[in-house]
Amino acid sequence: MNKAQGFGLNLLTRFAASDLIDQLKMRKLLEKTLYHGSKSGFKLLDSASRQFKPASGTGKQRLPAAAKNLFDLSLTEEQQMMRDTVQRFAADVLRPAAHHADDQASYPAEIATQAQELGLLFYALPESYGGVASEQSVVSNVLIAEDLGHGDFSLAANILTPLSAANAITRWGTTEIQEKYLPAFAEETPLRATFAILEATPAFNPNELKTQARQTEQGYLITGEKTLVILGEQADIFLVAAMLNGKPNIFVVEKHDSISVRQNPAMGLKACQTVNLKFGNTPATLLNDDDFDYQAFLDLGALSWCALAVGTCQAVKEYCINYANERIAFGEPISHRQSVAFMIADMAIEIDAMRMLVWNAASLAEAGKPFHREAYLARLLCSEKSMKIGNDGVQIIGGHGYTKEHPVERWYRDLRATAIMHSGLHA
Repeated sequence: MNKAQGFGLNLLTRFAASDLIDQLKMRKLLEKTLYHGSKSGFKLLDSASRQFKPASGTGKQRLPAAAKNLFDLSLTEEQQMMRDTVQRFAADVLRPAAHHADDQASYPAEIATQAQELGLLFYALPESYGGVASEQSVVSNVLIAEDLGHGDFSLAANILTPLSAANAITRWGTTEIQEKYLPAFAEETPLRATFAILEATPAFNPNELKTQARQTEQGYLITGEKTLVILGEQADIFLVAAMLNGKPNIFVVEKHDSISVRQNPAMGLKACQTVNLKFGNTPATLLNDDDFDYQAFLDLGALSWCALAVGTCQAVKEYCINYANERIAFGEPISHRQSVAFMIADMAIEIDAMRMLVWNAASLAEAGKPFHREAYLARLLCSEKSMKIGNDGVQIIGGHGYTKEHPVERWYRDLRATAIMHSGLHA
């Protein structure tokens, strides 16, 4: 068959080279015939070669694709619907409000109301306490954080703080604590809760705290000072990290006269209205004195900050792509410059790597498997690369990137918090 096809094509080629077909005005017809004829011939040959290829009984049998043990990144239908809703909220509500919130260093009441109407708190609450969650999903929590972070880092942190507190109490709290506080999260005016973990010490180590807890006949009392507490002035309860008998632990502390509040504006997270809290023999309740895993508590917090960083870095990349394609310099878009194109390509590579590490750690945590190593690697990479991506975003915009005319300067300031914040959120 190969010889027959070759002979036929040879005859047609010789005929095509002659002047006769031009005189007969048949060249276009012949070219079309040659194209379709050769195409059909090779299709037939390919089919025949597949059909009559001898089978080998000694080779390995190929397993069906469905039987392979692969890392599955597909989302459930519920997760996809949730993502669609959160992404629209981030784009339509958070992104337009972000500049004003940062400029005024405040969390707008209307954003808090709209976030409440979104109903994310109900995902953290068991059905028995007014929520809709039949079980906790670390992956879903990470997806929510990433999508909110795409709208704005600081506003997303505000929204996630009470959600994270509810997650922590649901996961770790004693029955008494759950019965006391979880129903309040489902009320029309939900309980305002936040975390107090960080301390103003050089090279802060969350496993070596200056804040101390001591047990008395009336209960636990806490003494010490915390910094960068998100929405600390408005909160009704705090989840406070303190040393107890030489080991770190988490305590639930209600708003009390013995707690003094001092404003503590930071370089970023301005809309979070961060404050310093000083506890002076403040009454507290131990979150869990039985099977509490303090390291897992920190690791889940790290995953939330990392997911926020991934979402915000994605926003930086998209903004820079649009700007680079529209900004004309020396007669062409700056995206045509290799230095700019390579910088954006590096952003895309690093964001994908960050996302994969975060999702992998979250999936292990959800499956009940050890995930400390994966969470540590995710925090390490996200801390470094999110700052680099924020810096590169300012660099691509140029001199204007240093001004508030573009959101990249705000994103850069906020992304630096990824390397600073320990817990304070909880996936």
